[in-house]
Amino acid sequence: MQEGKAIIFSAPSGAGKTTIVRRLLTHFNCLEFSISACTRPKREKEIDGKDYYFLTPEDFKRRIASGDFLEWEEVYKDSFYGTLKSELKRIWDKENAVLFDVDVIGGINIKKHLGDKALSVFIVPPSIAVLEERLRKRNTETEESLKRRLDKASVEIAYSDQFDVTLVNIDIENATKIACQKIQDFLKV
Repeated sequence: MQEGKAIIFSAPSGAGKTTIVRRLLTHFNCLEFSISACTRPKREKEIDGKDYYFLTPEDFKRRIASGDFLEWEEVYKDSFYGTLKSELKRIWDKENAVLFDVDVIGGINIKKHLGDKALSVFIVPPSIAVLEERLRKRNTETEESLKRRLDKASVEIAYSDQFDVTLVNIDIENATKIACQKIQDFLKV
């Protein structure tokens, strides 16, 4: 039983966090993904309610005022991301551990709220140059958005010491293996 426990993964965009999280979900039956809410446009292959809860900025703000979020952040102007409290309840009611894939500030805020009930893992790329290469391969960024993400990544990396584990993602296979071991140790499974 993993009720009340959580695993938090944060990273700069493009560091490999989402790939690692998806692999962990196939490895551990006791983990369940927490679906974040956001106001950014849905990407081509994303599904509302599976990848994110896609909300309008107005609806997001209304839900903030209602106290529906465990944590939230305005990442860019009118670009909100957050974790609905209902997600924790949904997962813990099944006696699973919550697996978070959240931005850096969100990860720090969730860890502060959950304390020792959570293991926080920060994924970093080997370098900013490698990160830029990964983001370019996605073909989802304009030059302006790429620069904004790289500038933000440099700031976010400075927060890595606020996480329980910092994992350098040189190779996705090895990074996933290390993440699995850290989770096994934390959940005692």
